[in-house]
Amino acid sequence: MNLMWRHKQLSKSRLAQLTGLTIPATSKILQELMDDGKIDHSATALSHRGHNSGSFQLPVTGPWTLCICVTPTRIEYQLADAQLVARGECEQWIISVATPQALLAQIEALWRHICQQWPKQRINLALAVHGQVDPVTGVSQHMPQAAWKAPVELKYLLEERLATEVRIDNDCVMLALAEKWINSHLQREFCVINMDYGIGSSFVINGEIFRGNLYGSGQIGHTIVDPHGARCSCGRQGCLETVASLSALKQAAQLKNPELPPATNRQLFAAWQTGEPWIQDWVDHAAQAIGMSLYNFLNTLNINQIWLYGRSCAFGESWRQTIIQQIDFNPFDPRDGLKSRATNVHFGQLDRASQLLGIGYLYVENDQQAG
Repeated sequence: MNLMWRHKQLSKSRLAQLTGLTIPATSKILQELMDDGKIDHSATALSHRGHNSGSFQLPVTGPWTLCICVTPTRIEYQLADAQLVARGECEQWIISVATPQALLAQIEALWRHICQQWPKQRINLALAVHGQVDPVTGVSQHMPQAAWKAPVELKYLLEERLATEVRIDNDCVMLALAEKWINSHLQREFCVINMDYGIGSSFVINGEIFRGNLYGSGQIGHTIVDPHGARCSCGRQGCLETVASLSALKQAAQLKNPELPPATNRQLFAAWQTGEPWIQDWVDHAAQAIGMSLYNFLNTLNINQIWLYGRSCAFGESWRQTIIQQIDFNPFDPRDGLKSRATNVHFGQLDRASQLLGIGYLYVENDQQAG
């Protein structure tokens, strides 16, 4: 089923080739999956060689999924059909919410807006939430930028309001799921780093999202790089976020020019592009700090594929190279060995629609775990 969810539709011969199974063994498995209603046979021919018996695909009927990424200032969304193929364009709502109730109302309004467009279609909800999330209970435990500090039972409250199924996880897990299921290169172990207002991460180890018992694993933004540094939103001092996130850049700009209105991200990027010296220095120092934090993670987990996402990626290739220079000191990275085993740090290639679709694969993984 992993292959079917990746490719959506495959011929029997291609499935046999990808799995290494014989045609008779593949035929038996396909028949069992059809009997269980997990796949359908299609008359569509995907190959024009030899005798053709059509192809096999994921069912086109079934619930759709509204994939949403939520922060206190913005809701981005992408509707997906039963095969988790995008329907329409990804869009966003700019919001301003002071309470959890106001955020819930905005999510409910969006879901009802989409349901009005597709009145005969059952639509489930998949939420990628900024900050720390318990995916089992569906509780948003801490959401940076939010005006509130208390946990919010998003899953329970939304299911009560909408009478539909809701699944919730962290926004970095959304990116990791997108890389796992949508990236054409099969990856068993990799790390996704999201560098934006804050700095988050998610790790896939042996093909599975690694969450840990407290669902706070991979919080690279809260590794301490300066014990005597600025206080972080988590309560500690000198976290990576305090020296390398866009919020830290904004704070640095405000301290440098306290008489001016707070600078926007667009203004700060423009100043960096024109060569503003202090911002150039800040970006270089931030990249070094990110690289050193990654170095420590790599020595612990021995993951050699890293995907970079978030608005900080606009700092470009020189910024990426500075990160790589710190990782290059890894004594366990055999630079003279196989290229596939060397540490690779790349900008993520998935577009925003594909990133949003990633959170929809929570339903796929849940079904697979259920057997």
